[in-house]
Amino acid sequence: MHAPDFWQHRGPAALLLSPLGALYGLAGKARRCLSSPEDPGVPVICVGNLTAGGAGKTPLVLSLARRLTGMSRTPHILSRGYGGRLKGPVQVEPDRHDAYDAGDEPLLLARVAPTWIGADRAASASRAVEAGADVLLMDDGFQNPGLKKTLSILAIDGGYGFGNGFVIPAGPLREPIDTGLSRADAAVVIGEDRTGTLSRIGNRVPTFGARIVPTPAPEIAGQRVFAFAGIGRPAKFFESLAEIGCTLTGVRSFPDHHFYTPDEIMQLCDAAQAAESVPVTTEKDLVRFPAEAQDMVRALDIALEWAETDAIDTLIGKALDNG
Repeated sequence: MHAPDFWQHRGPAALLLSPLGALYGLAGKARRCLSSPEDPGVPVICVGNLTAGGAGKTPLVLSLARRLTGMSRTPHILSRGYGGRLKGPVQVEPDRHDAYDAGDEPLLLARVAPTWIGADRAASASRAVEAGADVLLMDDGFQNPGLKKTLSILAIDGGYGFGNGFVIPAGPLREPIDTGLSRADAAVVIGEDRTGTLSRIGNRVPTFGARIVPTPAPEIAGQRVFAFAGIGRPAKFFESLAEIGCTLTGVRSFPDHHFYTPDEIMQLCDAAQAAESVPVTTEKDLVRFPAEAQDMVRALDIALEWAETDAIDTLIGKALDNG
């Protein structure tokens, strides 16, 4: 599903649903209070967010995995495996598993570091440590109380911020802002802060800046493209294409984690051909294509670029020393 438009504004719908949001927040708090996090015996770096939908967690986790590897560590990534049919804990093998098995994001993560899926994060952690992990990266585990965390990092989309500031279903928040910030050790604002996020955070946690940088192939940069995406915020993808000089002849948005049917793929390719354009999507979308159809479109590669690499490395180093 796409995030409702009223999640960005404090209108009548948000106000009407706000009591339900308060109950949702209380239920999450109760769950955390009643849980006893397990210590896996190695440092745990958790990447999460306070809002539903895409905030840049996957690029952030990929960047941290690469940085940890560069520090001569052996990171393993823990993911719930949303959208996949495997229950886990199981290690993702890209040459054997597809998005129907493991979900889309774990397939991307497994290209960089060993990745485990499973709703029981403690069980996945145990398997990862047995397999040689000396540090664990939790993807989207900030609200999950199953593991003792060494370092909790919030990913925040600078263009969206905290939305209207209400908790689901009245707004996009998974928990109240102040509650979440009280448990965070750092925040990474990804992209330009257009919503006053930095002032909302204040000095309560160290805040780092980063941005998503497209690294397109020649057949994408500066070309006429027909763009489509089924991610949390497709508009960000369309903006990235414009930034690299593409002319967007058409765009199409699908629900997050959408699995494309053969008919949909043919319709998208036909629309691109009619507009004399290249059909382009995200890497996350492409892994949800049937294998035989993945050569029919192009995917835009992206990476996370830090404003201050030394500062984030220092933060990670201290966490590893303390873990």
